[in-house]
Amino acid sequence: MSACEGRPVLWAARLSPVGHDVLAYAEASPPSVPIPDQPSPGEQLVELRPAQMNALRVYVSLGDRLRVHPARELAERVRTARYSGPENRWRLHLTPQQIESVACAFHLRSVAGSAAEANEFARSYRVIYRPDDTTGQTQLVTLA
Repeated sequence: MSACEGRPVLWAARLSPVGHDVLAYAEASPPSVPIPDQPSPGEQLVELRPAQMNALRVYVSLGDRLRVHPARELAERVRTARYSGPENRWRLHLTPQQIESVACAFHLRSVAGSAAEANEFARSYRVIYRPDDTTGQTQLVTLA
């Protein structure tokens, strides 16, 4: 640190392998700056339960393996999301396209096992993927 601040180095230490890992982890972690209370223009505050956030993390981790890719910058928003302990919610600021992508993630989760995440998201943010009655194709539905 002294050398970085332009002062003479008085002593030096050798990091253990774990010390190197801690530095790498800290460098890769998002900054500990809370997300603003107010979203930017064109964004909406989205609050997710831990189970929803876990499902969303799986979705963004699949990325290019999916035929319908996650929305642009959604992975970064998930990585930098902030957890509010008192509310037991993860807080993200998302664009409408990212919100649609989250609905897609929860649709995949509902087909693969649990519809709880998709249903709660639909109640809160008024979007859900459902099969079209005439074609059978899944489509995004905006609820009234």
